[in-house]
Parts: sequence; C-alpha cells; structure tokens
Amino acid sequence: MADKKDKIFSFVVVGGGIAGVTCVEQVSKTLEEFDVKERPSSFLEEKFPSLTVIHSATLKTADGHVYGYEKLCICSGGRPKLLTHDNPNVLGIRDTDSAQEFQKRLAKAKRIVVVGNGGIALELVYEVEGCEVVWAVKDKAIGNSFFDAGAAQFLIPALGTNKPERAVPCKRSRYTTEEPAPWGTQVFTAGLCHTFMEKHNATVVVLQRQAARSALIGMKGSFYKEQSRVLLEYECEVERILPLEEPVQPESGDSWPLHVQLTNGKTFGCDFVVSATGVVPNTEPFLHGNTFALADDGGLQVNDHMMTSEPDVYAAGDVCTACWERSPLWHQMRLWTQARQMGWYAGRCLAAQALSEPIELDFCFELFTHITKFFNYKVVLLGKFNAQGLGSDHELLVRCTKDREYVKVVLSGGRMLGAVLIGETDLEETFENLILNQMDLTPYGEDLLNPNIDIEDYFD
Repeated sequence: MADKKDKIFSFVVVGGGIAGVTCVEQVSKTLEEFDVKERPSSFLEEKFPSLTVIHSATLKTADGHVYGYEKLCICSGGRPKLLTHDNPNVLGIRDTDSAQEFQKRLAKAKRIVVVGNGGIALELVYEVEGCEVVWAVKDKAIGNSFFDAGAAQFLIPALGTNKPERAVPCKRSRYTTEEPAPWGTQVFTAGLCHTFMEKHNATVVVLQRQAARSALIGMKGSFYKEQSRVLLEYECEVERILPLEEPVQPESGDSWPLHVQLTNGKTFGCDFVVSATGVVPNTEPFLHGNTFALADDGGLQVNDHMMTSEPDVYAAGDVCTACWERSPLWHQMRLWTQARQMGWYAGRCLAAQALSEPIELDFCFELFTHITKFFNYKVVLLGKFNAQGLGSDHELLVRCTKDREYVKVVLSGGRMLGAVLIGETDLEETFENLILNQMDLTPYGEDLLNPNIDIEDYFD
C-alpha cells in the first residue's frame, strides 16, 4: 500500500546549502513574474500530445512524512570523506555545526594533525593560532587542486608571518623548464625566514607542469601563546590512527589522546585529527528503489538542463556531475561558486519547463572561474589554470613578486587558455576576456606580463 501523502507541491527542493537556496530563490523569482493558473492535468496532455502527467512521485523524509511533487531538485551536497567514522577524535569540517565543534576542541588543544590538501585544509592551517599543527599532504606541494608548485611556494611564507615585507615587482619572463622545489619536511614559525623565497627574491620562480569558512576565522588553541608552528609533511598519508591504550614511544614526556602514524614512517601525538580529505556526492538517500544513472565519481548524472535520468528529477551542486558536452574551457570542481551557478541554473530550468519555455545552457558554463582567498591572499582561477588536459602542448608565463603577487598564464598556440592570479593583480577581467575571445597573443610575447605595461588598459 502506498504511503499517504502529507501534501503535494509543484516544486520540491532538497537541501539547504548554496545550491538549494539559490535554486529556490531563482524558481520563486521567475514564477512571480507570471500569472499562474490552476488547470487539470488533461489540459497539458491535450496541449502536448507527447506529455504524460504522473501524480505518484513522492519524497519520504526521515521523520516519516511523505510529500508529493511534480518536479524535484536534489541539492543535498556532498559529505566529508573521513579517515574513520569510529573515532571521536577524528573530526570532519563541512558545515557550521562541525566548525563550531572544532573550535570548541581547539580551545584546549596543544597539537592537532590536519590531513588533506584541499580548500578546507588550506584555510584551516592558516587560521589556527596558538596551537601546533602537523599538516600531512599527500602531494609534492600544497593546494595542488588549485595551483601549481610555484604558486604554492609563493604562499608558504604566509604560514610563518602575518606581515610580509613589501617587495619590488619582479621582471616577468618566458620559461619552459622545471626547477625542483625543496620537498620533504618544512617547519614554519612566526618570523621565520624561508630559504626558498630568500633565494628567489626579486627573481621569477619558474616551475612547469563557505558558512563553515566564516566559522574558521580567528581560531586559537591553548599552547603557543605568541606564535603558531606548522610542521608540513609532504607526500604522505595516514597509515593508521593508534588508540590511547596502544604503547607508543613518548615524545618529550608528553601524553596525547591519540597518535597518528604516517606513511613516511613518522608518528605524531595530538589532541585530535582534522580529516579534510575532500567530499563525496551525498546521493545515498536517493538511491533506494530508484535507478539514477551515476557518474564515475558517484554523482548523479545531469544533462545540460540539470535533469537526472529519473523523470521530473533535477540535481544541482556537489551531489551531481555535469555529463553534457562541456566547453573546452570549463570543468567541474565541487566548489561553492559552482554550487551557486548550478543551483541558479537549475531553478531557471525548473521554471522554464513549468512554463513550457525554451532555455539555453547558461553562459557561466562557458569558462571556469573561481575567486577565493587563501593565506589572506585573493586567489582567482580562470579556465585551464593548471593546464588541465593540455599535456606538453602549452607554455607558461609567470611573474612573481615576493609577498605581493603571483601571476601565471597558460598559453597554447599563442592563445590564453587559463590563468592563476594571487594577490591584488586587477588582471582578472582582462584575462577573462582574453580567454573568452581567444585572441592571438603571439605578437605581444613577453610583454604580456611586462610589469611596466598596464596590460588591462592595453586590451580594454
């Protein structure tokens, strides 16, 4: 026997994150601009012979209520990929509640271990004060999902000082070779001078190849009162987390609630572990009894109208995977900016179908753009900012001014395909237009990043 419906809605949006809220706002805004009249389902079926109206679609909530819908949009986001779900001293940070729990724990902590190399880890390590931080990174450089090793080395000094020196702009040059970075273990304390940045001061470093966020600002531990200390462990992951009762060689007589053993053979005692190793699409609640087509990354497949494989069911944000023919300059990353764009577009698609109006794929999916802040620097990512999918068929131009800015552009066939801008460069609008216009920049050569030329004025 079918569950009795508590209520029937024209639109149901699941999820209260950025994608869900943006979707609801867009649907409401669009529909308010039209006169809506109630008609029997036969009206649409007579108007559109190929249309069949089904009233049986339902959504059952955890509290047992059942809601009918005509159109459903799933915006349930992603869930953290925790190292383990069985240890109360392993925390994930995804929303305001988990961020508040982290702050509560941090107030009494002397040392924490942060595992991960994404946006949450980058923000967390920089914002924590008064607590020793062991940062385990599986890659050769920090933040490799967002920028290359050169940009990473530009940012690293910010872990040790809040007042970077004012520097003279560096001369920009073309390059094609890779210079090795000082990988291994790096220790950063307040006021520490970093050999790498000192060596490359006044030169170009050449290398080739949300709610929760606001809650992470100004976090303090209980140990180091005057400085923070970050111990960076590259190219390693967590081997295992040792329980309190398992004997471990003591560290300077300190007793820790747990110990973390890394794959590089090192073991660290700590008060708790922050698992910041990314998210997976939160699809599980919707798979029972349904036949959703899933992408390789586990997300709900959506077409260019944000529709899933199930009739009248849409999806937006981290829960879904864009499976339409994508623009060569756009790719999906599970970021808040894309969650907002997808939610906004999904809302328009819902309204357009309800009003029987055509709709084109939104222009925001033409070029990848993301603006954020890491280590108190403005960070802008455009297009193929890390030369994604280009192989060796590209060249890079870089300008680096210590403590001030890092600018990298990706060129192929003389045309700009991507860029990384760190600091207040004021180049994002100009570079966005150059990428979209695909203008041949070969005649400009190295002057494209000449510090003595106002490039933004030159192309405006």
